Amino acid sequence: QVGGFAWEDCGDGKDPVVLKSLSVVPDPISIPGSLRVSAAVSSSKAMASPLKVVLVVEKALGDLWIQLPCIDQLGSCTYNDICTILDDLIPPGTTCPEPLLTYGIPCHCPFKAGSYSLPASDFDLPDVELPAWMTNGNYRVRAVVSSGGQELGCVKLAFSLQSQ
Repeated sequence: QVGGFAWEDCGDGKDPVVLKSLSVVPDPISIPGSLRVSAAVSSSKAMASPLKVVLVVEKALGDLWIQLPCIDQLGSCTYNDICTILDDLIPPGTTCPEPLLTYGIPCHCPFKAGSYSLPASDFDLPDVELPAWMTNGNYRVRAVVSSGGQELGCVKLAFSLQSQ
């Protein structure tokens, strides 16, 4: 499905972390603009630092899908420990931002095992200066989270971006 939002858990039922549901509107996603997201995730295993995240980002060019490089931490990047990035964004000891706080969703490692759900919540997408290659178009993203070489979770997303 091209040009519509879609998601898939690609952990083949073997991974401890499973994306149960995900909804994102509007479609296409508009930057700047408002994004309404709802999601549910379950984890049968606690996740602690270091948590490695590998992203593969592809953009449609006609009938071809081109893998985008990793430039300034955007694109097809490997983050060796997402925990340290979270700590940089939200200093430890400070409360998690809304709506995470209200729904008891942690924003720091370690993440306890359990079920987390985010009812439909609005996020403002600021007018960020995206590089030209990351603007309007159709995208596919594959994200794999692992720790110590063991895959914890895998998610595939497809979405369209529209920037002003």
